[in-house]
Amino acid sequence: MPVTPTFPGVYVEEIPSGVRTITGVATSITAFVGRAQRGPVTDPVLVTNFGEFDRTFGGLQGSFALAYTVRDFFLNGGSQAIIVRLHKGATSAKNADLKVEAANPGKWGERLTFKVDSLGLTDDVAARYGIDKAKLFNLTIFELSVVEKPLPEKIVRSERFLAVSVDAAAGSRRLDRVLAAESNLVRVQKKNDGTPDLPAKPTDTVATADPTSPDTLANAIAAFTTGSDGSDLDNAAYTGNKAIKTGLYMLEKADLFNLLCIPPDKRGGDTDAAVYQEGMKYCVERRAMLIVDPPAAWGKNPDTAAATAKSGLSALGLTGTGARNAALYFPRVRESDPNLQGQSDVFPPSGIVAGVMARTDTERGVWKAPAGIDAAVQGIQGLEVVLNDPDNGQLNPLGINCLRAFPVVGNVVWGARTLRGADELADEYKYVPVRRLALYLEESLFRGLKWVVFEPNDEPLWAQIRLNAGAFMQNLFRQGAFQGRTPAKPTL
Repeated sequence: MPVTPTFPGVYVEEIPSGVRTITGVATSITAFVGRAQRGPVTDPVLVTNFGEFDRTFGGLQGSFALAYTVRDFFLNGGSQAIIVRLHKGATSAKNADLKVEAANPGKWGERLTFKVDSLGLTDDVAARYGIDKAKLFNLTIFELSVVEKPLPEKIVRSERFLAVSVDAAAGSRRLDRVLAAESNLVRVQKKNDGTPDLPAKPTDTVATADPTSPDTLANAIAAFTTGSDGSDLDNAAYTGNKAIKTGLYMLEKADLFNLLCIPPDKRGGDTDAAVYQEGMKYCVERRAMLIVDPPAAWGKNPDTAAATAKSGLSALGLTGTGARNAALYFPRVRESDPNLQGQSDVFPPSGIVAGVMARTDTERGVWKAPAGIDAAVQGIQGLEVVLNDPDNGQLNPLGINCLRAFPVVGNVVWGARTLRGADELADEYKYVPVRRLALYLEESLFRGLKWVVFEPNDEPLWAQIRLNAGAFMQNLFRQGAFQGRTPAKPTL
């Protein structure tokens, strides 16, 4: 409120400047949609390095392409990945004795085992929790290295829970509550009505030995069964249902993503064109870019690869103005596979390209084309098909971006067109950096100007909007996002 002067003197009043800073959004948060060994299946998960992905989703797995694509993303400069784990009919492994199950679906749950003991459960401990000592026990969960019998000795990870109970009146120490709050490995099974199916108190499996020692692992109960990875993903599993946020629409639960990769369900396979079409449509809604992998058939015959790609582009059905939000990169790449003892295999390039985009954004800005001799492709042994200049000359005018191998320079991204970038279309969003910069501006202004909602629609408001948006654009101009010597002179 204005100061009311009541006596002679100096009065100080703080007046708002009217400047509300518009902060640019992130530009290279990449969403990956596909199948993994393990991990949450109801919510997207943000990971910031491949080690985190390994712990949460199980790392590289021979038959699932998602993990390799995420690995390539981080190898090439990516820093933030949102993982959407899909499945079709996967089930959680269960243990009938303790009535617990793996925390999420997958065959991995059959590697779980547990021990029960009463070590350290004194009268003082029971009194602290207000529970009869006879109803308390300690539970140790182990995840083993492989699903084998007899049990292997290698323990991947373990969790230990002290002073838990299956008594319904156990309060905060009731087993289902403790596991839900603290365990990454198991949960108590539920009845059909959704209530916890608490078992009878289990008997000790180890009496005096250290229950966390691998030496006593043979005493553990290893009766987790019926875990399944489910069947191959179909189009319905990918596209899901937007109303209930399933499939790729699980990303409705994510605040922001800028790039979308949908690798094939299995290595050597393809993502169906209908899935890409749905993904492209969703990217338009979310102001994001879809990175499209080339069909595997395009690179089968190196002698005719360019002609095959040229004739096969229309079959993808990625056309119309929505194609401004999609970019395709060809060919696939050859990489060393640890699951094949280092032997080479072919993998889709979308994760690599997303990583190159993230690296370019960091080094130069979203307005710089993620291509050229600085857009080096890292972590690969070579390209599935070595394209030459005439091949590149056939594909580039159609909007197919090439990965090239040059002497000295090595393997690089050598194209920056959207799928609306064919020469004959003459689209205003022909190039990837132009489209990505526009999406960046739209999202930043959309978020940064929300304060104007419900403000009086008058000239002072519009003056503030012009001031704030102008300051944001001026800062980008100084960073080199726009041409010209001054904002008033857009041409050099």
